[in-house]
Amino acid sequence: MVVMTKSPQTLEDVAMAMVAPGKGILAADESSGTIKKRFDKINTVSTDDTRRDYREMLFRTSAAMRGQISGVILYDETIKQKAKDGTPLVQIIEQSGALPGIKVDEGAKALAGFPGETVTEGLDKLRERLTAYRELGARFAKWRAVIDIGRKGDRTIPTLYCIKANNHALARYAALCQETGIVPIIEPEVLMDGDHDIDRCAEVTEATLSHLFAELIQHRVKLEGTVLKPNMVIAGKLAGKRAGIEEVAEKTVRVLARTVPAAVPGIAFLSGGQSDEDATAHLSAMNAAGNLPWRLTFSYGRALQAAAQKAWGGKPENTAAAQRAFAHRAKMNGLAAAGKWKQDLETVA
Repeated sequence: MVVMTKSPQTLEDVAMAMVAPGKGILAADESSGTIKKRFDKINTVSTDDTRRDYREMLFRTSAAMRGQISGVILYDETIKQKAKDGTPLVQIIEQSGALPGIKVDEGAKALAGFPGETVTEGLDKLRERLTAYRELGARFAKWRAVIDIGRKGDRTIPTLYCIKANNHALARYAALCQETGIVPIIEPEVLMDGDHDIDRCAEVTEATLSHLFAELIQHRVKLEGTVLKPNMVIAGKLAGKRAGIEEVAEKTVRVLARTVPAAVPGIAFLSGGQSDEDATAHLSAMNAAGNLPWRLTFSYGRALQAAAQKAWGGKPENTAAAQRAFAHRAKMNGLAAAGKWKQDLETVA
Protein backbone atom coordinates (compact mmCIF):
# COMPACT_ATOMS: atom_id res chain seq x y z
CA MET A 1 0.00 0.00 0.00
CA VAL A 2 1.32 3.43 -0.98
CA VAL A 3 1.28 6.00 1.80
CA MET A 4 0.77 9.45 0.34
CA THR A 5 1.79 12.61 2.13
CA LYS A 6 -0.66 15.45 2.44
CA SER A 7 -0.71 17.45 -0.77
CA PRO A 8 0.06 21.19 -0.53
CA GLN A 9 -3.03 23.33 -0.97
CA THR A 10 -2.33 27.03 -1.50
CA LEU A 11 -0.41 28.55 -4.40
CA GLU A 12 2.35 29.48 -1.97
CA ASP A 13 2.47 25.94 -0.56
CA VAL A 14 2.66 24.36 -4.01
CA ALA A 15 5.39 26.77 -5.14
CA MET A 16 7.45 26.02 -2.04
CA ALA A 17 6.98 22.27 -2.55
CA MET A 18 8.19 22.61 -6.14
CA VAL A 19 11.49 24.07 -4.93
CA ALA A 20 11.84 21.92 -1.81
CA PRO A 21 15.44 21.63 -0.56
CA GLY A 22 17.45 19.09 -2.54
CA LYS A 23 14.68 18.58 -5.10
CA GLY A 24 13.91 19.85 -8.59
CA ILE A 25 11.51 19.47 -11.48
CA LEU A 26 11.63 16.90 -14.27
CA ALA A 27 10.69 18.50 -17.59
CA ALA A 28 8.98 15.64 -19.44
CA ASP A 29 6.88 17.93 -21.62
CA GLU A 30 8.50 17.28 -24.98
CA SER A 31 6.06 17.62 -27.84
CA SER A 32 5.45 14.58 -30.03
CA GLY A 33 7.77 16.11 -32.63
CA THR A 34 10.58 16.76 -30.16
CA ILE A 35 10.48 13.33 -28.55
CA LYS A 36 10.46 11.74 -32.01
CA LYS A 37 13.78 13.46 -32.75
CA ARG A 38 15.21 12.12 -29.50
CA PHE A 39 13.89 8.63 -30.16
CA ASP A 40 15.40 8.76 -33.65
CA LYS A 41 18.82 9.17 -32.05
CA ILE A 42 18.36 5.92 -30.11
CA ASN A 43 16.81 4.07 -33.06
CA THR A 44 13.40 3.86 -31.43
CA VAL A 45 10.12 4.44 -33.26
CA SER A 46 7.95 7.09 -31.59
CA THR A 47 4.46 5.72 -31.02
CA ASP A 48 1.78 6.20 -28.38
CA ASP A 49 3.02 3.04 -26.67
CA THR A 50 6.76 3.76 -26.79
CA ARG A 51 6.27 7.29 -25.50
CA ARG A 52 4.07 5.95 -22.72
CA ASP A 53 6.49 3.17 -21.84
CA TYR A 54 9.46 5.54 -21.73
CA ARG A 55 7.76 8.07 -19.50
CA GLU A 56 6.26 5.39 -17.28
CA MET A 57 9.78 4.05 -16.83
CA LEU A 58 10.95 7.46 -15.60
CA PHE A 59 7.98 8.01 -13.30
CA ARG A 60 8.41 4.57 -11.71
CA THR A 61 12.06 5.25 -10.86
CA SER A 62 11.34 5.50 -7.15
CA ALA A 63 14.93 6.34 -6.16
CA ALA A 64 14.72 9.57 -8.16
CA MET A 65 11.04 10.42 -7.88
CA ARG A 66 10.93 10.08 -4.10
CA GLY A 67 14.37 11.51 -3.46
CA GLN A 68 15.05 14.39 -5.83
CA ILE A 69 12.00 15.11 -8.03
CA SER A 70 9.43 17.55 -6.65
CA GLY A 71 7.31 17.83 -9.78
CA VAL A 72 6.97 16.66 -13.38
CA ILE A 73 6.01 18.89 -16.31
CA LEU A 74 3.79 16.88 -18.65
CA TYR A 75 2.62 17.26 -22.23
CA ASP A 76 -1.07 17.21 -23.24
CA GLU A 77 -0.78 13.57 -24.37
CA THR A 78 0.98 12.41 -21.23
CA ILE A 79 -1.31 13.95 -18.63
CA LYS A 80 -4.15 11.90 -20.14
CA GLN A 81 -2.24 8.64 -20.57
CA LYS A 82 -2.44 5.48 -18.49
CA ALA A 83 0.36 3.05 -17.73
CA LYS A 84 0.37 -0.48 -19.08
CA ASP A 85 -1.50 -1.68 -16.00
CA GLY A 86 -4.18 0.99 -16.44
CA THR A 87 -2.93 3.37 -13.73
CA PRO A 88 -3.06 7.01 -14.85
CA LEU A 89 0.47 8.41 -15.18
CA VAL A 90 -0.62 11.39 -13.08
CA GLN A 91 -1.46 8.98 -10.25
CA ILE A 92 1.97 7.32 -10.47
CA ILE A 93 3.58 10.76 -10.11
CA GLU A 94 1.38 11.66 -7.16
CA GLN A 95 2.07 8.34 -5.43
CA SER A 96 5.78 9.13 -5.55
CA GLY A 97 5.14 12.35 -3.66
CA ALA A 98 5.78 14.59 -6.68
CA LEU A 99 3.39 17.12 -8.18
CA PRO A 100 2.02 16.83 -11.73
CA GLY A 101 2.28 19.88 -13.98
CA ILE A 102 1.44 20.70 -17.59
CA LYS A 103 2.94 22.66 -20.48
CA VAL A 104 0.25 25.01 -21.83
CA ASP A 105 1.95 27.21 -24.41
CA GLU A 106 1.60 26.42 -28.11
CA GLY A 107 5.14 27.20 -29.13
CA ALA A 108 7.19 30.13 -30.37
CA LYS A 109 5.99 31.54 -33.70
CA ALA A 110 7.47 34.20 -35.97
CA LEU A 111 6.91 37.71 -34.59
CA ALA A 112 5.27 39.66 -37.42
CA GLY A 113 7.39 42.59 -38.55
CA PHE A 114 10.46 41.46 -36.62
CA PRO A 115 12.54 39.04 -38.73
CA GLY A 116 14.50 36.52 -36.69
CA GLU A 117 12.38 36.93 -33.56
CA THR A 118 9.49 34.96 -32.10
CA VAL A 119 6.59 35.29 -29.71
CA THR A 120 4.99 32.38 -27.88
CA GLU A 121 1.33 31.74 -28.65
CA GLY A 122 -1.41 29.91 -26.77
CA LEU A 123 -3.42 32.48 -24.83
CA ASP A 124 -6.64 31.80 -26.76
CA LYS A 125 -9.02 29.78 -24.57
CA LEU A 126 -6.23 29.26 -22.03
CA ARG A 127 -8.60 29.78 -19.10
CA GLU A 128 -10.73 26.85 -20.26
CA ARG A 129 -7.70 24.63 -20.90
CA LEU A 130 -6.26 25.39 -17.48
CA THR A 131 -9.55 24.45 -15.84
CA ALA A 132 -9.56 21.14 -17.70
CA TYR A 133 -5.94 20.42 -16.77
CA ARG A 134 -6.64 21.24 -13.12
CA GLU A 135 -9.39 18.63 -13.17
CA LEU A 136 -6.89 16.13 -14.60
CA GLY A 137 -4.61 16.75 -11.63
CA ALA A 138 -2.23 19.51 -12.74
CA ARG A 139 -0.98 21.58 -9.81
CA PHE A 140 1.31 23.82 -11.83
CA ALA A 141 1.84 24.84 -15.45
CA LYS A 142 4.65 26.00 -17.71
CA TRP A 143 4.92 28.61 -20.47
CA ARG A 144 8.20 29.14 -22.36
CA ALA A 145 9.16 32.37 -24.08
CA VAL A 146 12.18 32.42 -26.39
CA ILE A 147 14.59 35.36 -26.65
CA ASP A 148 17.36 35.01 -29.22
CA ILE A 149 20.60 37.03 -29.39
CA GLY A 150 21.94 38.33 -32.69
CA ARG A 151 24.98 36.72 -34.27
CA LYS A 152 28.31 38.30 -35.21
CA GLY A 153 27.86 41.28 -32.92
CA ASP A 154 24.37 42.15 -34.16
CA ARG A 155 22.90 44.12 -31.28
CA THR A 156 19.55 44.73 -32.99
CA ILE A 157 18.34 41.33 -31.75
CA PRO A 158 16.63 41.02 -29.39
CA THR A 159 14.48 44.08 -29.86
CA LEU A 160 12.80 45.67 -26.88
CA TYR A 161 9.46 44.95 -28.55
CA CYS A 162 10.20 41.23 -28.68
CA ILE A 163 11.13 41.19 -25.00
CA LYS A 164 8.00 43.12 -24.05
CA ALA A 165 5.67 41.04 -26.24
CA ASN A 166 6.90 37.78 -24.74
CA ASN A 167 6.83 39.08 -21.18
CA HIS A 168 3.31 40.43 -21.63
CA ALA A 169 2.18 36.96 -22.72
CA LEU A 170 4.00 35.37 -19.76
CA ALA A 171 2.25 37.72 -17.35
CA ARG A 172 -1.20 37.07 -18.84
CA TYR A 173 -0.56 33.34 -18.65
CA ALA A 174 0.62 33.59 -15.03
CA ALA A 175 -2.44 35.57 -13.97
CA LEU A 176 -4.77 33.03 -15.59
CA CYS A 177 -2.94 30.16 -13.89
CA GLN A 178 -3.34 31.69 -10.45
CA GLU A 179 -7.00 32.46 -11.12
CA THR A 180 -7.45 28.72 -11.75
CA GLY A 181 -5.50 27.66 -8.66
CA ILE A 182 -2.43 26.59 -10.61
CA VAL A 183 1.13 27.74 -9.91
CA PRO A 184 2.77 29.19 -13.03
CA ILE A 185 6.32 28.27 -13.96
CA ILE A 186 7.47 31.38 -15.80
CA GLU A 187 10.14 30.54 -18.37
CA PRO A 188 11.83 33.39 -20.28
CA GLU A 189 14.69 31.60 -22.06
CA VAL A 190 17.54 33.63 -23.51
CA LEU A 191 18.97 31.12 -25.96
CA MET A 192 22.61 30.01 -25.89
CA ASP A 193 22.60 29.08 -29.59
CA GLY A 194 24.67 32.05 -30.82
CA ASP A 195 28.25 33.28 -30.74
CA HIS A 196 27.74 35.89 -28.00
CA ASP A 197 29.99 36.08 -24.95
CA ILE A 198 28.82 35.71 -21.37
CA ASP A 199 28.56 39.47 -20.81
CA ARG A 200 26.16 39.88 -23.73
CA CYS A 201 24.05 37.06 -22.27
CA ALA A 202 24.08 38.83 -18.90
CA GLU A 203 22.95 42.08 -20.52
CA VAL A 204 20.04 40.49 -22.40
CA THR A 205 18.99 38.30 -19.47
CA GLU A 206 18.94 41.28 -17.11
CA ALA A 207 16.83 43.31 -19.52
CA THR A 208 14.44 40.40 -20.03
CA LEU A 209 13.94 39.71 -16.33
CA SER A 210 13.59 43.40 -15.45
CA HIS A 211 10.74 43.82 -17.93
CA LEU A 212 9.23 40.48 -16.90
CA PHE A 213 8.74 41.41 -13.26
CA ALA A 214 7.35 44.82 -14.19
CA GLU A 215 4.70 43.00 -16.26
CA LEU A 216 3.95 40.48 -13.54
CA ILE A 217 3.39 43.23 -11.00
CA GLN A 218 1.14 45.14 -13.42
CA HIS A 219 -0.91 41.98 -13.95
CA ARG A 220 -1.29 41.53 -10.17
CA VAL A 221 0.43 38.17 -10.19
CA LYS A 222 1.16 36.94 -6.67
CA LEU A 223 4.93 36.42 -6.81
CA GLU A 224 4.85 34.12 -3.77
CA GLY A 225 2.83 31.67 -5.88
CA THR A 226 5.21 31.48 -8.84
CA VAL A 227 8.40 29.67 -9.83
CA LEU A 228 10.86 31.31 -12.22
CA LYS A 229 12.57 29.12 -14.84
CA PRO A 230 15.31 31.19 -16.49
CA ASN A 231 18.47 30.41 -18.41
CA MET A 232 21.81 30.60 -16.70
CA VAL A 233 24.10 33.43 -17.77
CA ILE A 234 26.43 31.65 -20.14
CA ALA A 235 28.27 32.24 -23.41
CA GLY A 236 26.68 31.06 -26.66
CA LYS A 237 27.51 27.62 -28.03
CA LEU A 238 29.45 29.18 -30.91
CA ALA A 239 31.44 31.63 -28.77
CA GLY A 240 35.19 31.48 -29.09
CA LYS A 241 35.70 31.91 -25.34
CA ARG A 242 33.98 29.78 -22.73
CA ALA A 243 33.36 31.03 -19.23
CA GLY A 244 34.42 28.87 -16.28
CA ILE A 245 32.07 27.39 -13.72
CA GLU A 246 32.65 30.07 -11.11
CA GLU A 247 32.18 32.91 -13.60
CA VAL A 248 28.87 31.47 -14.81
CA ALA A 249 27.69 31.07 -11.23
CA GLU A 250 28.79 34.54 -10.14
CA LYS A 251 27.32 36.39 -13.13
CA THR A 252 24.06 34.44 -13.04
CA VAL A 253 23.50 35.22 -9.37
CA ARG A 254 24.43 38.86 -9.95
CA VAL A 255 21.77 39.23 -12.66
CA LEU A 256 19.16 37.48 -10.53
CA ALA A 257 19.96 39.67 -7.53
CA ARG A 258 19.38 42.76 -9.66
CA THR A 259 16.07 41.64 -11.12
CA VAL A 260 14.22 38.93 -9.15
CA PRO A 261 12.26 40.03 -6.06
CA ALA A 262 12.85 38.09 -2.85
CA ALA A 263 9.11 37.31 -2.80
CA VAL A 264 9.70 34.67 -5.48
CA PRO A 265 10.13 31.40 -3.54
CA GLY A 266 12.42 29.68 -5.99
CA ILE A 267 14.25 29.65 -9.28
CA ALA A 268 14.41 26.37 -11.21
CA PHE A 269 16.93 26.73 -14.01
CA LEU A 270 16.57 25.25 -17.48
CA SER A 271 19.67 23.52 -18.81
CA GLY A 272 19.44 25.22 -22.20
CA GLY A 273 21.66 22.81 -24.12
CA GLN A 274 24.46 22.56 -21.56
CA SER A 275 26.09 19.18 -21.03
CA ASP A 276 24.69 17.12 -18.16
CA GLU A 277 27.66 17.77 -15.90
CA ASP A 278 27.98 21.47 -16.76
CA ALA A 279 24.34 22.09 -15.83
CA THR A 280 24.94 20.31 -12.53
CA ALA A 281 28.27 22.01 -11.79
CA HIS A 282 26.94 25.52 -12.45
CA LEU A 283 23.90 24.98 -10.20
CA SER A 284 26.04 23.61 -7.39
CA ALA A 285 28.48 26.51 -7.57
CA MET A 286 25.63 29.01 -7.19
CA ASN A 287 24.21 27.23 -4.17
CA ALA A 288 27.63 26.78 -2.59
CA ALA A 289 27.99 30.57 -2.50
CA GLY A 290 25.00 30.72 -0.12
CA ASN A 291 23.19 33.77 1.25
CA LEU A 292 20.50 33.77 -1.46
CA PRO A 293 16.96 35.15 -1.02
CA TRP A 294 15.39 32.37 -3.12
CA ARG A 295 15.94 28.64 -3.48
CA LEU A 296 17.93 27.73 -6.58
CA THR A 297 17.19 24.37 -8.16
CA PHE A 298 16.73 22.63 -11.50
CA SER A 299 13.98 22.07 -14.03
CA TYR A 300 15.88 19.99 -16.55
CA GLY A 301 14.67 17.94 -19.48
CA ARG A 302 17.50 16.66 -21.61
CA ALA A 303 20.08 17.10 -18.83
CA LEU A 304 18.10 14.64 -16.68
CA GLN A 305 16.96 12.30 -19.44
CA ALA A 306 19.71 11.96 -22.05
CA ALA A 307 21.67 9.27 -20.22
CA ALA A 308 18.50 7.33 -19.45
CA GLN A 309 17.32 7.50 -23.05
CA LYS A 310 20.64 6.17 -24.30
CA ALA A 311 20.63 3.33 -21.76
CA TRP A 312 17.01 2.43 -22.54
CA GLY A 313 17.23 2.40 -26.32
CA GLY A 314 13.57 1.46 -26.61
CA LYS A 315 14.14 -2.02 -25.20
CA PRO A 316 12.15 -3.26 -22.18
CA GLU A 317 15.11 -5.36 -21.02
CA ASN A 318 17.09 -2.13 -20.55
CA THR A 319 14.58 -0.58 -18.14
CA ALA A 320 16.65 -1.19 -15.00
CA ALA A 321 19.79 0.31 -16.57
CA ALA A 322 17.85 3.35 -17.77
CA GLN A 323 16.35 3.87 -14.34
CA ARG A 324 19.79 3.72 -12.75
CA ALA A 325 21.01 6.37 -15.20
CA PHE A 326 18.03 8.61 -14.45
CA ALA A 327 18.40 8.11 -10.69
CA HIS A 328 22.09 9.01 -10.91
CA ARG A 329 21.50 12.29 -12.70
CA ALA A 330 18.64 13.15 -10.35
CA LYS A 331 20.90 12.46 -7.35
CA MET A 332 23.70 14.62 -8.78
CA ASN A 333 21.33 17.52 -9.35
CA GLY A 334 19.75 17.06 -5.94
CA LEU A 335 23.22 17.50 -4.46
CA ALA A 336 23.79 20.54 -6.70
CA ALA A 337 20.57 22.10 -5.38
CA ALA A 338 22.21 21.94 -1.95
CA GLY A 339 25.62 23.13 -3.19
CA LYS A 340 27.15 19.75 -2.38
CA TRP A 341 27.95 18.26 -5.80
CA LYS A 342 31.56 17.23 -6.49
CA GLN A 343 33.12 16.03 -9.71
CA ASP A 344 34.36 12.81 -8.14
CA LEU A 345 30.75 11.81 -7.39
CA GLU A 346 30.14 11.38 -11.11
CA THR A 347 30.38 7.63 -11.38
CA VAL A 348 28.83 5.44 -14.04
CA ALA A 349 25.20 4.79 -13.16
